[in-house]
Amino acid sequence: MLYFSKIVLIASVFVSILPFSSIAQNRELHCGTDEIHQDLFKNHPEYNAGIQRANEKLQAYTKAYEKQAHDKDNALYVIPIVFHVVHNYGAENISDAQILDAVKQLNIQYRKLNSDTTDIVNAFKSLAADAQIEFRLAQKDPNGNCTSGITRTVSSLTSIGDHQVKSLIHWPPDKYLNVYICAEAAGLAGHSMMPAAADTVPEWDGIVMAHDYVGTIGTSQYFHRTVLSHEVGHFLNLQHIWGGNNVPGFYYLPCGDGGNCAFDDDVTDTPLTIGWSTCNLGGTSCGSLDNVQNYMDYAYCALMFTEGQKTRMHACLNSPVAHRNNLWSPANLLATGTDYTSFSLCRAKFEANKRIVCVGDTVLLTDVSLHGIQNRQWTVNGGEASSLTDSLITVVYNAPGKYSVSLQVTKGSESLTSSETDYITVFPSTGITDGLHEPFETESHFNTYWSVVPKDAPFNWTRVTNVGFNSNESLTLQNFSTSAVGPFEFVSQPFDASALTAVAMSFDFAYAQKQTSNIEQLKVSVSNNCGETWTIRRSYNGSGTLKTVDSLVTFNFIPQDSLDWKNDVLNNIPASYLTDNLQFKFTFDAKGGNNLYIDNIRIGDPATLGIGQQILDEVKVYPNPASDKVTIEIPNGVKLEDVKVYNLFGQLVEVMKANPSNGFEMEVIDLSAGVYVIQMQTSFGVKNVRLVKE
Repeated sequence: MLYFSKIVLIASVFVSILPFSSIAQNRELHCGTDEIHQDLFKNHPEYNAGIQRANEKLQAYTKAYEKQAHDKDNALYVIPIVFHVVHNYGAENISDAQILDAVKQLNIQYRKLNSDTTDIVNAFKSLAADAQIEFRLAQKDPNGNCTSGITRTVSSLTSIGDHQVKSLIHWPPDKYLNVYICAEAAGLAGHSMMPAAADTVPEWDGIVMAHDYVGTIGTSQYFHRTVLSHEVGHFLNLQHIWGGNNVPGFYYLPCGDGGNCAFDDDVTDTPLTIGWSTCNLGGTSCGSLDNVQNYMDYAYCALMFTEGQKTRMHACLNSPVAHRNNLWSPANLLATGTDYTSFSLCRAKFEANKRIVCVGDTVLLTDVSLHGIQNRQWTVNGGEASSLTDSLITVVYNAPGKYSVSLQVTKGSESLTSSETDYITVFPSTGITDGLHEPFETESHFNTYWSVVPKDAPFNWTRVTNVGFNSNESLTLQNFSTSAVGPFEFVSQPFDASALTAVAMSFDFAYAQKQTSNIEQLKVSVSNNCGETWTIRRSYNGSGTLKTVDSLVTFNFIPQDSLDWKNDVLNNIPASYLTDNLQFKFTFDAKGGNNLYIDNIRIGDPATLGIGQQILDEVKVYPNPASDKVTIEIPNGVKLEDVKVYNLFGQLVEVMKANPSNGFEMEVIDLSAGVYVIQMQTSFGVKNVRLVKE
């Protein structure tokens, strides 16, 4: 890793410049760029000579360009941009809308279209520049295929966010500005390769951003709107406004250091400054008024580039260093579909905000076809649509079933259609009353009572016919041979528990660890509002309660016999969930471990399920032996009706009435030393425990 500009995150800086309490809860920015650069140069000396040569070449070109005053022309530089979202199905998998907002913010700021330019300090208003640079999402990929300019890649590297993410997907940097969105950006808000380094190490060319510093909506916020513009500035050869160590072995400039007044950013109309992390608009750190509102400072009140910075960026875009001069060429705009004249209808596609609903629920369908759609026609089976021609429609489903959706889009004489069979699953709004037993013996039975949550992944829950608990069928997530990560979910249709005093669920499972670092989890949740919200009732950890085989299994795990399986009973369903639409959900948070198998799911009245004894086994009395008192602990969902104490002659010595939800303490200090039987009457039957009184 080498020669790129960074913004480091700590909380203290932002609090000092923004008086909003909500902002203080977010990660904020601080200066640490120069220290990181020095370490990188030291760790990669093999690149230093090449970077030095490229930097000298670019410096000479920039000086010559500035003398020719090319910045006075009205040329518009269009840069094709592609966003690579690298995610683990977390918050970093930001929406298309957030990315579109980020592009909008870039263009507002680089074209000086922000409405708050009136707030620029008077001394710098005449220097504020329309940089005449526009960013357009690519509409053709490197192979000439249709694209939205947004890619999505699943990888654990998102939690690191260094140059490694660029090895996952990297479009030719002489044709596209590659921007990577990650959960973390190497502990920073963002980092960018500057042209001299990109010329030497082209496979690292591009920008990496933390997801919460992209745009102003979604996971980001308004005050982070300029961070991407700052990083693009580095991409176009702008230094921090106080200067920077842009050459291996060159000078070291931490932001805010008094020694910075001896150095410059090589732009004539940006005054010498030490750099600011706060918005001191009257700051004169080097004897003259500082341009604190510059996008290349660290303060969160940035509003402008200067005319000199504009010229420097134009020089970079005309220089062959890192092939920046090819990005905006007419041939490249044509190749990337960003000339806005050559693109054609190339994709029919739609998305739903949810695909598993109950009767009476509303689904939002959105047309995400590409490009230049003029007309569309929806076909929605089984539902009532608000429109059949709009780009965004709502559909209400009033009967249970699985329904198809299709969309035809047209542009002139061009026409494309996308059709999805069984795209929407609609469960009854009130559930089955006879309990549910799922042995996975038939595909049709499973598909009737359960639904796998669709996922953009190479695999998901599937029914198999070669392994099960005392059978040949089960449901499995084949996790061994893939790097895809969870969550992976399947959901039951509603179960009517309104007439019951308790509900329990029993199921068998088998799982083995591939390595000790596997921390995968299986979670079982319940809902009483058709999946709008879920409450976790039990969680199983891959290194503990989930694994059914003690030793590591470094090959594709297949349970061999009943000893490789475990059974568990969930009886901790709160009374508030005993409704006519109780649902269960299994969620496996896969992290590249081994395979998981589920079999024999049974849901219903604990008495009719025949699992009362399993529940009674969870009733505990401790300590035992005891001297003064004991605790009687019972599982959630079990009622303790009374407690009787007998001596060894069968004589009743004490009776206690009780109805606690999870047990209570009982005094035994008055009992004589000896052996007693504590008999507990519960809603699941009688439990007897021998107690030794000391």
